[in-house]
Amino acid sequence: MNLIDSGFQNSNLFTHMPRFDEISYIGHNEEKVRQYRAVRESQACVFLALNFIRNDEKILWEAIEDFVKRSTISAVAGVRGIYIFDLLTIDIHREIKTFRHAEFTAVIMNTAAKLAPGQVQMIKYSSAYALIRKTVDADWGKINFKTAVNVFKDKPDYFFILIKQLLEGYMFPRDPVILLLNDLSQNPVFDPQNQTQQAGIKKIMADLIPNSMEFIPEVYIQDKLGARELLSGSKL
Repeated sequence: MNLIDSGFQNSNLFTHMPRFDEISYIGHNEEKVRQYRAVRESQACVFLALNFIRNDEKILWEAIEDFVKRSTISAVAGVRGIYIFDLLTIDIHREIKTFRHAEFTAVIMNTAAKLAPGQVQMIKYSSAYALIRKTVDADWGKINFKTAVNVFKDKPDYFFILIKQLLEGYMFPRDPVILLLNDLSQNPVFDPQNQTQQAGIKKIMADLIPNSMEFIPEVYIQDKLGARELLSGSKL
């Protein structure tokens, strides 16, 4: 399923990223890193994204998570079958002010009602993008809610821990790799003026990205201020 056809490239996850011809979703691991397969200029690549938020702002994420989860619970009354609802991304600070529970519930119900077992559909509501899959038919309804956001509990000085988390499992990729750290915080963690943080980033990148690699990963940090490619330091 090409998520571009559903407008996914317009989500906050891809706001500053290179433009792709195809994006398909693979899944996420225990560390909440989401994996996509993307195609850019006829070249396939692995796209890894980690949505995260500062620990002192996690109450905002928990509120939005509860909003969306309650909409899926309410939608159960209008569906038949068992579904998996996976929230891929949402603009937390926008939805705190604008989220409409009843509207989102209606969108979920209307989309779910059209699915046959095994089918997957993108759901878009405001800034929310989610995938809903019908697993089996049933005379009753159930929607299993899933999402993945990392709560960054360390000091900003230790931002490199998140980079290490993304890089360690993909040391010698067979295809090009794009790694995206997507900061959902109102007060971004990445700080070009924090010398301790920047020194840690440079060290972890040098340690984990050997010069002999065939495909050097593109590593991006994205937040409300924009995006940077961390190897080159260039702004997007």
